[in-house]
Amino acid sequence: MKILIDIGLIIVAFLSMECVAWLTHKYLMHGLLWILHRDHHRKEQQGFFERNDFFFLIFALPGIACLTVGSAYGVSVVLWIGIGITLYGFCYFLIHDIFIHQRFSIFRNTDNWYLKGIRRAHKMHHKHLDKHDGECFGMLWVPFKYYMEPGQKAAK
Repeated sequence: MKILIDIGLIIVAFLSMECVAWLTHKYLMHGLLWILHRDHHRKEQQGFFERNDFFFLIFALPGIACLTVGSAYGVSVVLWIGIGITLYGFCYFLIHDIFIHQRFSIFRNTDNWYLKGIRRAHKMHHKHLDKHDGECFGMLWVPFKYYMEPGQKAAK
């Protein structure tokens, strides 16, 4: 039974991170911290890294803290939460940086409806070059309309 609770904690932490990512993306990255995120929308900087990449470090800190405290002090609940946060960060890197933005030339093409929907939603997000009037701030959960082929209508 304990293993199911531990796995449940990992899953809840992972899924909660989508909410955290959406909120911080919409209200911090497109708000107070726009100075770091702006170059991700406007491609102001040349080279492999962007100022936006500092968010990788910022968002890694809670996961690192949970993993450290959980393992050093034997607080398993905190450890499992840290694992969930870290797994979300890894998925974010795979989906956002590798699949969507092609920072490494792998996973270019797909026929998967879910991945195509995420890519469409992210493209709509980047259509907005300023911090206001954005849409699709999440990463793994986006509105249903983006999972349909262009021109296809949802069944009523």
